[in-house]
Amino acid sequence: MMSNLARKYQYHQEPRQEELKDILIKSRKITKGEKLLFALFLSVLFVLSVKLVANQAAIYEVNRDIQRVEAKIEEQAKINEDLQARVNELSEYSRLLKEAEKLGLKMNGDRVKVVQNR
Repeated sequence: MMSNLARKYQYHQEPRQEELKDILIKSRKITKGEKLLFALFLSVLFVLSVKLVANQAAIYEVNRDIQRVEAKIEEQAKINEDLQARVNELSEYSRLLKEAEKLGLKMNGDRVKVVQNR
């Protein structure tokens, strides 16, 4: 009777072989809509880049023109100052008196009229 108790039941088990499943890594396909959106995005990016470069070129051109005009204005202002100094020099009373004497003109106090500056 004891033999019954001491007996181990042996189950017949085949060793489990883990089935190696071929894990298919599916590469995610890019849909036509995504391709279209990407192409549209690249197109917009390209157009904006070209527009930006064109605007910068136009700004550069305008700034160069402004600098030319400012240089001409400064040059003309210098010429005007020189001419005003020459006018002041030529319109001095002593110089006018000398020129009049050279031409043989005489000062007649009776005929002198005083003109006020406006």
